[in-house]
Amino acid sequence: MAATFTTREIDVHTGSAETVHDLTRDCVAFLRDVAQGRDGLLNVFTPHATTGVALLETGAGSDDDLLAALRDLLPPDDRWRHRHGTPGHGRDHVLPALVPPHATLPVLTGKLTLGTWQSICLVDTNVDNPHRRVRLSFLG
Repeated sequence: MAATFTTREIDVHTGSAETVHDLTRDCVAFLRDVAQGRDGLLNVFTPHATTGVALLETGAGSDDDLLAALRDLLPPDDRWRHRHGTPGHGRDHVLPALVPPHATLPVLTGKLTLGTWQSICLVDTNVDNPHRRVRLSFLG
């Protein structure tokens, strides 16, 4: 059987605060529509210069811990050379070097193979842009 490639773009509203937005349900729904029981790879990509994709536990404080760690590593202050937007916005442009804008995950028999507590999340520290796009692609 020849491999097929299918892609879909979803819109995500992240609001006006730093956020970790869980994409797992969107990824599962996409695979239900396109994988048809096949093995393959799911790629999750955000085409923005100020967002990233992370795998982490959500709902138990890890999402808030990640945002706190990013504030410690990348303080939202005036040290950044990139100066347009909200004060400290330059740090948002450094974020993808620490939280990459993509993740590629295995799919077995049409299902995402995450660990028990893993979720696929969009990480967005840019409070100036509340609307994001995420591209989901399946190769299988």
